[in-house]
Order: sequence, then structure tokens, then C-alpha cells
Amino acid sequence: MSRICGIVHPGDASTRHELLRGMLDNVRVPAHRRERVLNGARAAFGWTGVETPNAAERGGVLAVVDGMVVNREELGAKGNDAALVIDLYARHGFTAALERLNGDFAIALFDVPRGVLWLGRDRFGVRPLYWTRSAGLFAFASRPGALAHLPGVPTDVNWTYAALFAASHYRTFDNDPSASPYAAVHQLPPACALRAQAGGERECRWWTLPDAPEFTHSEQTLAQRYRDLFLDAVRLRVREAQSPAFTLSGGMDSSSVLAAAVHGDGRQRHAFSAVYADPTFDESADIAPLASALASRWHRVPVDAPDVFALVREMIAAGDEPVATATWLSHWLLCREVSRHGFRSLFGGLGGDELNAGEYEYFIYHFADLRAAGRRMDMAREIAGWVRHHDHPVYRKGSAIADEAMERLTDPARPGLCRPDRARMERYARALAPGFFDLAAFEPVMDHPLPTCLGNRTWQDMTRETLPCCLRAGDRNCAAMGLVNVHPFLDHRLVEFMFRVPGDLKIRDGVTKVLLREAMRTILPEPTRTRVTKTGWNAPAHVWFAGRDGEKLMDMVRGRAFRERGIYNPAEVERIVQEHRAIVASGAPGENHMMFLWQVLNLETWLDSLGSSVLPQGSAAFGTQGETNA
Repeated sequence: MSRICGIVHPGDASTRHELLRGMLDNVRVPAHRRERVLNGARAAFGWTGVETPNAAERGGVLAVVDGMVVNREELGAKGNDAALVIDLYARHGFTAALERLNGDFAIALFDVPRGVLWLGRDRFGVRPLYWTRSAGLFAFASRPGALAHLPGVPTDVNWTYAALFAASHYRTFDNDPSASPYAAVHQLPPACALRAQAGGERECRWWTLPDAPEFTHSEQTLAQRYRDLFLDAVRLRVREAQSPAFTLSGGMDSSSVLAAAVHGDGRQRHAFSAVYADPTFDESADIAPLASALASRWHRVPVDAPDVFALVREMIAAGDEPVATATWLSHWLLCREVSRHGFRSLFGGLGGDELNAGEYEYFIYHFADLRAAGRRMDMAREIAGWVRHHDHPVYRKGSAIADEAMERLTDPARPGLCRPDRARMERYARALAPGFFDLAAFEPVMDHPLPTCLGNRTWQDMTRETLPCCLRAGDRNCAAMGLVNVHPFLDHRLVEFMFRVPGDLKIRDGVTKVLLREAMRTILPEPTRTRVTKTGWNAPAHVWFAGRDGEKLMDMVRGRAFRERGIYNPAEVERIVQEHRAIVASGAPGENHMMFLWQVLNLETWLDSLGSSVLPQGSAAFGTQGETNA
């Protein structure tokens, strides 16, 4: 596990060294035991981490790498990843070098003779990278806080981000992949490179989905190809990872990763699971037989009565920003336990839901594709399977509900078009202070590179909604505990393959992840491979905010700082807190407000950590509109 930072500054070497030392202190975590500093004319780079420094200097070129390249043998690497990048850069140029890499990485390279700085980030943003330019300096770092604390860099909050975090849905937080929570700090988007020199900077995209038609091969042929690719993706990462452990839930994704690792070398592995007393969220019964078959030891990490306020403060301090969902508190405690047992890498299943259409909401988009293709009977059959397997006393299923959702979220006149879920986005709009931000005016960017609704919806989640915030939270949690987070589903070969697989091989008869289930036949134990319903990876925050932490949250809402900050309508937030506690106390089925309350706590805790008590003059009464790419 590592972090990188660097600065290009025309001043003297001692000034650059002092600035770099401050940045290293900001990105370093207690587990880091090693460090490497590279100095060149006008530039200084830093690397800090647990393993051997991934930094190199050759022929007037400096490079630092956070992450891992898993196809090193194929590329004939003779040194570390940083040396490999310098060699590829000399032969092919920077963006062409990135195209040849398979792995998770954030890379910085400075060509001293040309005076050019290059930054590059992996295809899906598994490794973070931020940058800023101010008062003659250009700087980059793995954490935004390291840049926000540089002299001359304004510490202003990105108030659009703050407004979305305050009262919208977590899926909106990353709609702008170049933004960060800090107004003057930019995020390098996944699959992008940035070239910076004295005249300015230029960003370009170095990878996107290939323009290729859907597969027409048989299910058996595609399942075998999927199996081969997935096993290889896991094998390559297990080979490169140090002291790996595995997260394990009752679902298909993390289970498939663990099963593939065991299948590859015959060695059972240590598996870690967050477990709960609340049966609504606990998956222990589903995990137990899987752990018995695949794990040399199953570590159950109980998450029942955490000190939510204290843990949120810890997580924000480790990540420089509020945390999107309560799930990541459980993951934080799990990572702590993994680290305590001496492991250095943590494998997980992020990306599996998006690739395999595993989210419950994906059914609607599959129905819309069948309707657009004129396959009305198939659509009726799929809706019947959806109702049969997934009807819920709160989240009901039925033909009329499917029709309403298709009308709201897709456009029958424009096949493949997905619309934003405005009801979800604006559910808590009244909780914002009047004039602070108009959620109704915010128009998220919706990309449509594919011909189907299901394809575009899942791509949107991978690039602008579910995956970015999950990767960021997982990265921060692992990094704080000295762990490398590893997600084999994000091997670009798998992604390029799965976005050519027809929807019928992802969802069928109310069952998701059809092709993955077939590919994992004989590898994954049958009870897991064939289980249709899933609990979903979540945490019982509804209980947390109905008890002691709900009282503390109410005290926060009634406090002077909360009211003077100017973001929320305190009376409405207080009403929501009270309503949430009443819903949970009643025990009756009903949708509660735990996600909103989690966001309130996180945003306020983050702003308090910055010393930002009042909204700056002139920042209120705004609304931001993106562009819709149809």
C-alpha cells in the first residue's frame, strides 16, 4: 500500500523539498515504513508506503507509481513498475504506455529535459490522484488534503459537492469525475492522462470501451470465455499481491473472487465478513457453508453498537472528505481487523454488480430493452419472474410498477436513453436552506455510449455513480490500515468482454448475473451459485440513528454551528430525525431515513474539521446544471 505526491516549482531546491515534505506528511499513514524522494530540475517527487518504493529515475525522467501492474511478465519488466513506465514512455510515449498496462495505478512522470509533467490514472480509478495549480506551482497527490494545505492554494469548499452530499442521493456525488470536495483541487478522472508544463495543462482520455457489437456466440461459449478471463484476472492479482486476505459476503461477487483464488492454486484463504445482530443485514447463514468450503479461517467482524460519531471522525481524517454511505463504517472496522492479523492486501468484489447486472434496479432497464426490441412476451415473462423472486412489502413489484418506472427512467421514443431518477435525487430537497442550492435545477450528466438501456445504466454506474464513491471509500479505508485493495472484476479485459454480452445473458426469469453463474459452475459451491435473492452489502444504520447516535445527531442539528452554516433547513432536518426514530421504533415495514442522516453527520463532521462554520458570502443561491449526452 502506498501514496505518492509531487511538485513542480521554479523556486530553489530547498523550497521544493520543504513543500514536498509537508505533502508527504499529509499522505503518509502510520503503517508506512518506507519512503523515497526523487529530485530533478524544477521538480520533486515523493513515494511513501509499506512495500519496496515504487519509484525510479532514469535518463532524466522521474516516475512514481501507486498501485500494481499485473502484466509485468508480458511486458518484459526488469525493474519495478516505475522503471517499467519510464521504459515504455521512452519507446511509445506516455498515453501509449498506459494503454499497455493492466492493473490498478496512479502514475506521475516528469521528463526533465522537456520540462513536461505527466499524470495518469487506471481505467476505473481504483487508485486516486488529485492535482492543483497555484502561484507558479503545480502539485499532485494521492489525497486531496495534501494539496489543500499547500501555501497559496485556497481552502474553499466545493459548495456544489457539499450541496449534493447534503441532501441528494449518493449516486450524484461523483457525477463530475474531475471534481473534488475542495474548489481548488481537481481529481484526475479514471482512464485519463494530464500533460502539464509552463504554458498550462491538457487532459485527455486514453481508454474507453471499444466500439464493438454484442456477442452472438452461444451461452456455453461465452461462459467458458468469461471463466477463463476471470480466473486469469484473479490469478494475476494473487501473484502480485502481498499477504492477501479476502472479504466475503453471501453474494456472488466476493464469493466468486475467493473461489477463483482457491481454484487457481488449491490454497484456502483467510476470509473476513462484517456480521450483525440484526438479521435484516446479517448474512452469516449464507456465508457459513461457503467459508467452510473455501476459507482456511473465517473471521467474523461484529458490527453491532459502534461509536458512530467517533468512527466517522476517524474515517474523515483518513480520507479528507465525508464518506458516502454507512456501509463503509463496517468496512473500516473489517479493514482494521484484517490489518491486525498481519495481512497486506484485501481482495473484494467491487465492479461485479455493474458488470453482471446485479443491482435490483437494473431489471427496469432490461424490461425497457425488451420493449424497444418488440419482445413484449419476453418482457411480460421477465416482469413475472421479477415479481416472483423479488416482491417486497416496502419495495413492491408488479406490471404497473414496472411500466411506471420505465416511463420515468427511460424513453420509449429513444431506445437506450436513460433518464436520471429525479424522485430519488430530490427526496430531501426541502432539507436544504432556502436559496442555498436548487436540486431541481441540477441536471446530472448521463452518458449513452451503448445502444441499450441496461448497458448505459451499468456504464453510468461504473463511471459516474456507484463505483467511484465505493472505490474511493474502499481505498481510504484500506490505505489507513496499510492494506492494498484489489478488485479483479475491474480487469479491463473482463469489462470490455462483459459490455458486449447481451442483456439476456445477464438477467433471465427474474435472476441476475446469469453468465457469471454459468461461468462459476463447479468452482463456486452450488448454494451460493444458485441463490437468487441477496441481502445486499449494507449496514444497520437505521438502528444506530434511532438510539444513542440519533440523540447525538439531534443535538448537532439543534446546535449553533449547524444553524449558522447556512446549508440546511434545521426544522426540516429535525423533523426527519424524529420521523426516522418513530419509523424504527414502530417495527412496521417502511422506508426510513438512515442514508440521509448518515450524510448529515458526515458532511457536518467534515466541515467542522475544516473550521468552516459559515457559508462564505456570495456562495448561496445557486444551482448547477451539467450537460446530458444523448
